[in-house]
Amino acid sequence: MKKILASVGIGNATVDTVLQDETVRPGDAVDAVVQVEGGDAEQTVDRIELEVETRYRGEEGYEEATVDRLHLTDGFTVEPDESTSYEATLDIPYATPLTMGDADVWVDTDLEIGMAVDPEDEDRLEVRPTERMETVFDAADDLGLSFRTADCEADPYARYTDRRFVQEFEFRPSGGPFRGDLDELELVFDPSPEALTVYAEVDRRAGLLSELADADERKTSFALPETDPDAARSQLERTIDRLV
Repeated sequence: MKKILASVGIGNATVDTVLQDETVRPGDAVDAVVQVEGGDAEQTVDRIELEVETRYRGEEGYEEATVDRLHLTDGFTVEPDESTSYEATLDIPYATPLTMGDADVWVDTDLEIGMAVDPEDEDRLEVRPTERMETVFDAADDLGLSFRTADCEADPYARYTDRRFVQEFEFRPSGGPFRGDLDELELVFDPSPEALTVYAEVDRRAGLLSELADADERKTSFALPETDPDAARSQLERTIDRLV
């Protein structure tokens, strides 16, 4: 009877992941301990997997995406009330969205048990900008461009990366040299260990005919191999100058 109840989640084994650090940056690695507690009956676990998850806005609402997956164990048996711990190191990919705006990132731990309800555990992450990203945010602020919002959106045609979604950062001019010349600036980051590629799109202030023809929107990109604030400001300013 206990095995039957465990198969529907009553008296089932449980899993709890303890992350060494819940505040991370893209490119980091996080140590974790996965704790498995046996339930009321012996159960066979097929595998333990940890996934870095997020969600993005698609055409029909929000969808979840797996940014990275770690296969931690193969099959094993957990006895009633048995406690078992597994150490893991989880990579935070460079493609991980920053937790700004509505973006949400979490680690999902899945204890896969055949013919039963799979126990799960979710742990939220705070994902902060890399140093190169910080120089771009600071450069935008220096140029009078105020951060407005960040959204993870579908990118089905891979305009920016080979992923099926991107995170867009939107800025509005509140002062500085570009006030009156543009409505908004949108940035998309494509980071790597070597450099930060920045895709920029400017929505210029234009007349009605230009807006109807989408002539007020222009796009380009540039790369930042260093973390020099002056270089980032100069590069961003030149980029916007070309677009407006």
